[in-house]
Amino acid sequence: MKDKISKRDAIFYSHKMAQLSKALWKAIEKDWQEWIKPFQLNINEHHILWIAYHLKGASISEISKYGVMHVSTAFNFSKKMEERGLLQFSKRENDKRNTYVELTDAGIELLEETLEEYNPEDNSVLRGAMPMTEMYGKLPEFLDLSALIKEIYGDEYIEILERSLENIEEEPLVQQPTDIEDYKKKSRSS
Repeated sequence: MKDKISKRDAIFYSHKMAQLSKALWKAIEKDWQEWIKPFQLNINEHHILWIAYHLKGASISEISKYGVMHVSTAFNFSKKMEERGLLQFSKRENDKRNTYVELTDAGIELLEETLEEYNPEDNSVLRGAMPMTEMYGKLPEFLDLSALIKEIYGDEYIEILERSLENIEEEPLVQQPTDIEDYKKKSRSS
């Protein structure tokens, strides 16, 4: 790598990526917290519910990996949700070493309620993407970012992401059409 990029360019790239990622995450975090606040969930808890839902049960290690959180964070928040009756812990016959979590009926119901209550107009990142949608006719794609994340976290991470996206596309609760043209008009007038 030393021969391919100068130290100045490496610092420039790293700094730009850090600043842009941090700014984007701050907006995502704020929107996500506002969305789930009425359900007495925090971001880690909601993320764990989503992961367990899409994987149809997940080990603490998988939650840690795909949720990009420390194993102790995944375990501690899962334990809190078990106490609330949203998750149940189990061991698998063929894998006694790992602890698995699955959503209870109450956990599924709560996650589905959050999906029903999601309002695209409350999402600042989506609003920020709308000018690009007007220009290109579709929401921005993430080819470069996906390729970068694949290099960092591996094929399996991207495969799980793809599977969760397929599940979202098939989810009846989120198939209510959002008219992008109406949304663009509203965003221009506000």
